[in-house]
Amino acid sequence: MRSFVLSAVAVCAAGLISLSPAMAQTPAPATGGSTQTKVAVINFQNAVLSTGEMQKALKEIQAKYKPRQDAIQKGQQELSDIQTQLNASQGKLSQAGEADLQARGQRKQTQLQRLNDDLTSDFEADRDEAVRKASTRMQELLKKIAEEKGLDLIVDSAAAPFVKPGIEITDQVVAAYNKAY
Repeated sequence: MRSFVLSAVAVCAAGLISLSPAMAQTPAPATGGSTQTKVAVINFQNAVLSTGEMQKALKEIQAKYKPRQDAIQKGQQELSDIQTQLNASQGKLSQAGEADLQARGQRKQTQLQRLNDDLTSDFEADRDEAVRKASTRMQELLKKIAEEKGLDLIVDSAAAPFVKPGIEITDQVVAAYNKAY
């Protein structure tokens, strides 16, 4: 069953690829002249991440979470110290002393895991919000650029197996974005 589905997907993909050149041209109008569809390509992800606004947002987010990262590093050093102390005092501590040291290590490890999970979650939420905001603005700008340049279609380079160098507009779009925002 799975191989049938994969085969069907491959056939459909091959059909789309072979139809793509035909779809890139508009049928000739009744007047006898011919027109072609104007297409441009952008690396959307790279464009969004390369904008000045996004670079600034990422630096601000990193600065915002630096104290928490430092606290985690300090906690990791404390955990390492506890482990070193435990290894160095093996056989020298009473069972209660050794159990106390192990319990402190376990608590520290659990605390660090929670801090790290919270930091990761908060960092990713802020980063995702910044990317979402920049992506929305980028899409609006692409519509404006398409109208200005008379483009019929702007395709993400991730969806294009081949791109002719002259139709790639990522750098131009990033420059326009930085100027606009």
